[in-house]
Amino acid sequence: MSTEKILAQAEFNRSVRTYWLLSGIVLCVVTIVGILVLPIWLIVGNYFTERYLRNMKCVLTEKSLKVSRGILVRQEQSVPLDKITDLALIEGPIMRYLNLQALKIETAGQSGAGALVQLVGIVDARKFRDAVLTQRDLISNHQSSTPEAISAGPPQNDQVLLGEIRDALIRIERKLPEA
Repeated sequence: MSTEKILAQAEFNRSVRTYWLLSGIVLCVVTIVGILVLPIWLIVGNYFTERYLRNMKCVLTEKSLKVSRGILVRQEQSVPLDKITDLALIEGPIMRYLNLQALKIETAGQSGAGALVQLVGIVDARKFRDAVLTQRDLISNHQSSTPEAISAGPPQNDQVLLGEIRDALIRIERKLPEA
């Protein structure tokens, strides 16, 4: 188990169960076969949405965002804060009616389209997002003030850097045999 200090823990709005149930109902109604499954979904959906909600956790630590969820297949993800590129808030009309927001987490180097993690129903999602972004910025600022970054000195002027690259290429060309 990690010994990282927990800075914030997301709490989930119970209305998210209604949102999930409505999503399942819409899916059942849209598909012809789903209409036959709709009564089963109404009975079983309550049980599964409750279990899923109980298993959802999102914790902000000093260096990462830890997310766990799932019923049959449990999934745990640890997203390093310095890899997070975007935290988007999403609110559809039904979500606004139920006072819900989705937090969409995207990272650098993530493969495929879409979000790495999307969490629906975090209570005060804006405040949680701001806490994550603040901690990410603290880590980024700390890493850029490490001894290695400081010894590298301030970034060079683009013209000077391009001149150095040009000179290096000329030296390389001189060493290449004539073709």
